[in-house]
Amino acid sequence: MVMEQLGNSLRDTLKRLARAHRIDEKTLSEVVKDIQRALLSADVNVALVQKLSLRIRERALTERLPDNLSPRQHVINIVYQELVALLGEPVQVPLTPHTILMAGLQGSGKTTTTVKLARFFQKKGLKPAVICADTYRPGAYDQLSQLCERVNVAFYGERENKNASQITAHGIEELSRHDVILVDTAGRHALESELILEMKAINSISNADLRFLVLDAGIGQLANEQAKAFNEAIGLTGVIVTKLDGTAKGGGALSAVAEVGSGIAFIGTGETIDELEKFEPSRFISRLLGMGDIKTLVEMVEEEAPIDVEDAEAMLKGEFTLKDMYKQMQAIGRMGPLRKIVQMLPLGSLGIDLPDHALESTKETLERFKVVMDSMTDEELERPRIVRSSRIKRIARGSGVSSDYVRELLKYHKVMQKTMKGVRSQKDMQKFLKRQGLK
Repeated sequence: MVMEQLGNSLRDTLKRLARAHRIDEKTLSEVVKDIQRALLSADVNVALVQKLSLRIRERALTERLPDNLSPRQHVINIVYQELVALLGEPVQVPLTPHTILMAGLQGSGKTTTTVKLARFFQKKGLKPAVICADTYRPGAYDQLSQLCERVNVAFYGERENKNASQITAHGIEELSRHDVILVDTAGRHALESELILEMKAINSISNADLRFLVLDAGIGQLANEQAKAFNEAIGLTGVIVTKLDGTAKGGGALSAVAEVGSGIAFIGTGETIDELEKFEPSRFISRLLGMGDIKTLVEMVEEEAPIDVEDAEAMLKGEFTLKDMYKQMQAIGRMGPLRKIVQMLPLGSLGIDLPDHALESTKETLERFKVVMDSMTDEELERPRIVRSSRIKRIARGSGVSSDYVRELLKYHKVMQKTMKGVRSQKDMQKFLKRQGLK
């Protein structure tokens, strides 16, 4: 889960705030101290933490209480707004023809992120291409070419040529018919002057429209120094933070953007090529605080698991067959790990906390349900009500499970069908969407 330790600490603070009988200066001081501890332990810059703390305290003590909020809700809202402000404005990434220069230190995940970004544009309907301008790292050419081949993205490189500027010039000319050209530059173990000079030359030759710095989430306070150096050299237009799905604290990389004022463009949330998200501060903080991220989840559904309009209408009328349920299980699998999906639901704000073992259990259950349904006929999948005792025994034998497990599947389907009926009215759906900020 993205920055799990920080998220847990902040959610615990907000829970205590929500349970407070009254909001006075003492309570406010305790809340601010808890937030400070959480942010500092996540490697967020000390100066930024102090600034955030003062803003929360000042606003909570001086702002007029809105008519529609209680004192507790008002303070929670202030905390949310100030955390969003800490991360700055989102970087605008145009879906038009342009060139991107990718910079970063060795080990930051820059090469993989370059292909992830190419894949992002590819899914948006653009034609991306990648240039390998890393002539220093052994294996860079092979790694990049193989990753590009895997997702059918055009690749340009010159294995024997050690002149990165020359390769870039040739690549720009060769790939001129592509919509988005990404230049993967060499990384280093430290900020050597040679690296900076080479990047400046490549930036000039490529005439890059966007210049992204790739930062490892686990880099800590060193992120500030790096961001400053790269920004002075090429003028950063955005930062991409990688490995936010791991155990890294992440605060150093996230707060580094405040030093250069460039903003975060994307975040890496997993190891697969598709696990790169466009960064939206409000959505990120909402997810971090357990308030969910329904908008991103809806976008994932539209992109990875689109539902036919007629199918959706039928489901909302209660015509939800086992075939429909099977399709949705397949769709969930395409959308990524179950933990990532659950993180986008507003469980925290509902007081629900799903432990790891519960998510693993749910994942295993869904996979076993799919095996059971593979042993059913089309008629049984379309009309689950005909599945009686003799059919249950046959399905159980075919899928290698007990008859009770088949009955559990049928029971689960009934619950899902009832849920669909419960949200079928337009009024109920509009209320739900409004609560999630989608209407």
